[in-house]
Amino acid sequence: MKLLLHTCCAPCSVYCIESLRNEGIEPVLYWYNPNIHPYTEYKARRDTLKEYSEKMIKINAIFEEEYGLREFCKNVCTNGLENRCENYCYKVRLEKTAKYAKENGYDTISTTLLISPYQKHDVLKKMGEEIAKKYGLEFLYRDFRIRF
Repeated sequence: MKLLLHTCCAPCSVYCIESLRNEGIEPVLYWYNPNIHPYTEYKARRDTLKEYSEKMIKINAIFEEEYGLREFCKNVCTNGLENRCENYCYKVRLEKTAKYAKENGYDTISTTLLISPYQKHDVLKKMGEEIAKKYGLEFLYRDFRIRF
């Protein structure tokens, strides 16, 4: 299995990576989060993940630099703030992850969002499976919430 793991931040990735490595899966981290605002939060998450992945756990990480405030605001205003996760944030990140995975020889995608009890797991799982299938990939679902 060649897994591309969408990663929202370093803290959320710790148990996900540990758990996957315990299964014999070595993920490659994929940073793509144009929905994180303000820019100071975006930058803090990105920079912490860079330091963590390079210096602390020595894992490959890919960073897509796109601070998408304009697109985020346009979509959230159109689709509603209360539904932003389902209507924009999940989709844009999983779609970009799958596209990158397909173009670069990965066969499986997943996301560290699956560690959060605040995320909608049923929606993430269904959307992840649908998007992965669209690109001829697998979506690896794991309920990592046990270690949130």
